[in-house]
Amino acid sequence: MKSDGIAVIPVVTIDGPSGAGKGTVASLVADAKGWHLLDSGALYRIIAVAGLAKGIDLADEASLVALSEQLDIVFADGKVTVDGADLTDGIRTEEAGNSASQVAALPPVRGAILTLQQSFRKAPGLVADGRDMGTVVFPDAPVKVFLDASAEARAERRYNQLKNKGLGVNLRALLEQIQERDARDRNRAVAPLKPAEDALIIDSTHMSIDEVVATVMAQLSIT
Repeated sequence: MKSDGIAVIPVVTIDGPSGAGKGTVASLVADAKGWHLLDSGALYRIIAVAGLAKGIDLADEASLVALSEQLDIVFADGKVTVDGADLTDGIRTEEAGNSASQVAALPPVRGAILTLQQSFRKAPGLVADGRDMGTVVFPDAPVKVFLDASAEARAERRYNQLKNKGLGVNLRALLEQIQERDARDRNRAVAPLKPAEDALIIDSTHMSIDEVVATVMAQLSIT
């Protein structure tokens, strides 16, 4: 146990592929518990979007690491502010997600972000969603969840979400993007997407968000 008490602050990690519902479930669980929330994927999206805006090649590891150390990132009231600019919507596009997946595959960038991610562990507790929260960032978390769903179900969910926003989207193209991102995330050399050995695996393909949240909350009640 760490002498600074950080290790005794409980953490729930919710990992899984894109479109599985991690963000929604994590937010609802955090609200129910009154805990802090970490959307780790947003950090990679922020770096990708900010990097492209500054003309940085997404393969330029050194420049991306330097950028990650300079950005002033604030999560508050459901908004994401970077250097005083509201990027809440700007980091949620499909393009931003694909760019973030490229950035997240770079070991130096992952190392630079690790300390930032761990700094979100504050009392009374934290719910962290991402792809390596339970395997790398918070390996001592008492509750770890791996939330999965078929690629087809995830593509359909994203399709309906974007349609409801009035955006023109193609279901087949979304499915291909998700499958490509899955392959990249699962096969990267550093921190590949996979369940922690002690994670509860939940297949949400035929489950509602409420059912998933109830399953996670039940797991919390028995730990």
